[in-house]
Amino acid sequence: MNIKQLPAEEIARIGEIDRSEHVTTGYRYRDGELKAESVDWQVPRWPNDDSAHGIITHIKAWKPYLDQNGVLLGAFEDSTLVGFAIFRPNLTDSLTDSMAQLAVLHISRDFRRKGIARALTEQVVQLARKSGAKSLYVSATPSESAVGFYRSQGFELVDDPHPELYALEPDDIHMIKTL
Repeated sequence: MNIKQLPAEEIARIGEIDRSEHVTTGYRYRDGELKAESVDWQVPRWPNDDSAHGIITHIKAWKPYLDQNGVLLGAFEDSTLVGFAIFRPNLTDSLTDSMAQLAVLHISRDFRRKGIARALTEQVVQLARKSGAKSLYVSATPSESAVGFYRSQGFELVDDPHPELYALEPDDIHMIKTL
Protein backbone atom coordinates (compact mmCIF):
# COMPACT_ATOMS: atom_id res chain seq x y z
CA MET A 1 0.00 0.00 0.00
CA ASN A 2 1.21 3.46 -0.93
CA ILE A 3 -0.09 6.76 0.45
CA LYS A 4 0.38 9.93 -1.55
CA GLN A 5 -0.90 13.45 -1.66
CA LEU A 6 -3.32 14.02 -4.52
CA PRO A 7 -3.99 17.31 -6.30
CA ALA A 8 -7.34 18.88 -5.39
CA GLU A 9 -8.53 18.30 -8.95
CA GLU A 10 -8.54 14.57 -8.27
CA ILE A 11 -11.23 14.79 -5.60
CA ALA A 12 -13.70 13.21 -8.03
CA ARG A 13 -11.80 9.95 -7.51
CA ILE A 14 -13.71 9.53 -4.25
CA GLY A 15 -16.31 7.81 -6.41
CA GLU A 16 -13.93 4.87 -6.69
CA ILE A 17 -14.39 4.12 -2.99
CA ASP A 18 -17.01 1.55 -1.99
CA ARG A 19 -18.08 3.00 1.34
CA SER A 20 -20.93 0.50 1.75
CA GLU A 21 -21.47 -1.38 4.99
CA HIS A 22 -24.15 -2.87 7.20
CA VAL A 23 -24.12 -1.26 10.64
CA THR A 24 -25.74 -3.14 13.52
CA THR A 25 -24.42 -1.09 16.46
CA GLY A 26 -24.68 2.68 16.54
CA TYR A 27 -23.84 5.25 19.17
CA ARG A 28 -25.31 8.38 20.68
CA TYR A 29 -23.34 10.76 22.88
CA ARG A 30 -25.51 12.82 25.17
CA ASP A 31 -24.93 14.33 28.58
CA GLY A 32 -21.40 12.94 28.83
CA GLU A 33 -22.41 9.35 28.04
CA LEU A 34 -21.67 7.24 24.99
CA LYS A 35 -24.56 4.85 24.54
CA ALA A 36 -24.61 1.89 22.17
CA GLU A 37 -27.85 0.87 20.53
CA SER A 38 -28.89 -1.83 18.10
CA VAL A 39 -29.47 -0.41 14.64
CA ASP A 40 -30.00 -1.73 11.15
CA TRP A 41 -28.33 0.77 8.84
CA GLN A 42 -27.65 -0.28 5.28
CA VAL A 43 -25.04 2.17 4.04
CA PRO A 44 -24.87 1.98 0.23
CA ARG A 45 -22.18 3.10 -2.19
CA TRP A 46 -22.29 6.78 -2.98
CA PRO A 47 -24.57 7.47 -5.92
CA ASN A 48 -22.97 9.40 -8.77
CA ASP A 49 -25.33 12.36 -8.47
CA ASP A 50 -26.09 15.44 -6.41
CA SER A 51 -28.46 13.77 -3.93
CA ALA A 52 -27.86 14.22 -0.20
CA HIS A 53 -25.24 11.44 -0.14
CA GLY A 54 -24.13 11.67 -3.76
CA ILE A 55 -20.57 12.07 -4.97
CA ILE A 56 -21.28 15.49 -6.47
CA THR A 57 -22.67 16.74 -3.15
CA HIS A 58 -19.60 15.48 -1.27
CA ILE A 59 -17.23 17.07 -3.77
CA LYS A 60 -19.03 20.41 -3.37
CA ALA A 61 -18.78 20.11 0.43
CA TRP A 62 -15.16 18.94 0.61
CA LYS A 63 -13.50 20.89 -2.22
CA PRO A 64 -13.49 24.14 -0.18
CA TYR A 65 -11.34 22.40 2.45
CA LEU A 66 -8.76 21.70 -0.23
CA ASP A 67 -9.02 25.24 -1.58
CA GLN A 68 -8.17 26.52 1.92
CA ASN A 69 -4.82 24.71 2.22
CA GLY A 70 -6.35 21.33 2.96
CA VAL A 71 -4.69 18.12 1.83
CA LEU A 72 -6.20 15.16 -0.01
CA LEU A 73 -4.38 11.91 0.72
CA GLY A 74 -4.99 8.76 -1.27
CA ALA A 75 -4.09 5.20 -0.28
CA PHE A 76 -3.34 2.95 -3.24
CA GLU A 77 -2.87 -0.74 -3.76
CA ASP A 78 -1.07 -0.80 -7.09
CA SER A 79 -3.09 1.77 -9.08
CA THR A 80 -6.37 1.19 -7.21
CA LEU A 81 -7.55 3.92 -4.84
CA VAL A 82 -8.52 2.00 -1.68
CA GLY A 83 -8.92 4.85 0.78
CA PHE A 84 -8.61 8.58 1.20
CA ALA A 85 -8.44 11.25 3.86
CA ILE A 86 -8.88 14.99 3.84
CA PHE A 87 -6.84 17.07 6.25
CA ARG A 88 -8.11 20.51 7.14
CA PRO A 89 -5.55 22.72 8.89
CA ASN A 90 -6.44 25.76 10.93
CA LEU A 91 -9.84 24.82 12.23
CA THR A 92 -10.24 28.12 14.01
CA ASP A 93 -12.84 30.03 15.89
CA SER A 94 -12.84 31.70 19.27
CA LEU A 95 -12.48 28.32 20.98
CA THR A 96 -9.89 26.59 18.81
CA ASP A 97 -6.88 28.63 17.77
CA SER A 98 -4.56 25.66 17.29
CA MET A 99 -6.78 22.82 16.11
CA ALA A 100 -6.77 20.93 12.82
CA GLN A 101 -9.36 18.50 11.50
CA LEU A 102 -9.37 15.05 10.03
CA ALA A 103 -12.32 16.12 7.90
CA VAL A 104 -12.91 12.92 5.94
CA LEU A 105 -11.67 9.33 6.08
CA HIS A 106 -13.07 6.49 3.99
CA ILE A 107 -11.73 3.06 3.15
CA SER A 108 -13.19 0.81 0.45
CA ARG A 109 -15.16 -2.10 1.80
CA ASP A 110 -12.82 -4.85 0.56
CA PHE A 111 -9.76 -3.12 2.06
CA ARG A 112 -10.95 -2.44 5.60
CA ARG A 113 -9.17 -3.83 8.66
CA LYS A 114 -5.83 -3.91 6.86
CA GLY A 115 -4.21 -0.89 8.52
CA ILE A 116 -5.09 1.59 5.77
CA ALA A 117 -7.22 3.85 7.98
CA ARG A 118 -4.50 3.81 10.63
CA ALA A 119 -1.83 4.72 8.06
CA LEU A 120 -3.92 7.58 6.65
CA THR A 121 -4.69 8.84 10.14
CA GLU A 122 -1.00 8.77 11.05
CA GLN A 123 -0.23 10.85 7.94
CA VAL A 124 -2.90 13.37 8.95
CA VAL A 125 -1.48 13.52 12.49
CA GLN A 126 1.96 14.30 11.01
CA LEU A 127 0.47 17.03 8.81
CA ALA A 128 -1.36 18.49 11.80
CA ARG A 129 1.81 18.58 13.90
CA LYS A 130 3.73 20.22 11.04
CA SER A 131 1.01 22.87 10.77
CA GLY A 132 1.46 23.72 14.46
CA ALA A 133 -1.83 22.26 15.62
CA LYS A 134 -2.05 21.14 19.23
CA SER A 135 -5.06 18.91 18.63
CA LEU A 136 -6.91 17.11 15.87
CA TYR A 137 -10.71 17.09 15.63
CA VAL A 138 -12.85 14.40 14.06
CA SER A 139 -16.59 14.10 13.66
CA ALA A 140 -17.14 10.35 13.43
CA THR A 141 -20.03 8.49 11.90
CA PRO A 142 -21.84 7.06 14.93
CA SER A 143 -21.12 3.45 13.94
CA GLU A 144 -19.30 0.93 16.10
CA SER A 145 -16.53 0.57 13.52
CA ALA A 146 -15.87 4.31 13.16
CA VAL A 147 -16.08 5.20 16.86
CA GLY A 148 -14.04 2.18 17.88
CA PHE A 149 -11.38 2.99 15.31
CA TYR A 150 -10.94 6.61 16.36
CA ARG A 151 -10.85 5.72 20.04
CA SER A 152 -8.15 3.14 19.27
CA GLN A 153 -6.15 5.95 17.65
CA GLY A 154 -6.22 8.10 20.78
CA PHE A 155 -9.22 10.30 20.05
CA GLU A 156 -11.32 11.20 23.08
CA LEU A 157 -14.97 12.17 23.29
CA VAL A 158 -15.71 15.87 23.71
CA ASP A 159 -18.50 17.38 25.78
CA ASP A 160 -18.33 20.73 23.97
CA PRO A 161 -18.09 20.01 20.26
CA HIS A 162 -16.92 22.55 17.71
CA PRO A 163 -20.08 24.62 17.03
CA GLU A 164 -19.76 24.70 13.23
CA LEU A 165 -19.03 20.99 12.94
CA TYR A 166 -21.69 20.02 15.42
CA ALA A 167 -24.26 22.04 13.46
CA LEU A 168 -23.28 20.14 10.30
CA GLU A 169 -23.31 16.69 11.94
CA PRO A 170 -25.22 16.69 15.24
CA ASP A 171 -25.65 12.90 15.24
CA ASP A 172 -21.93 12.21 14.78
CA ILE A 173 -19.61 11.40 17.66
CA HIS A 174 -17.25 14.37 18.08
CA MET A 175 -13.73 13.61 19.29
CA ILE A 176 -10.34 15.25 19.72
CA LYS A 177 -6.84 13.83 19.77
CA THR A 178 -4.21 15.82 21.65
CA LEU A 179 -0.99 16.06 19.63
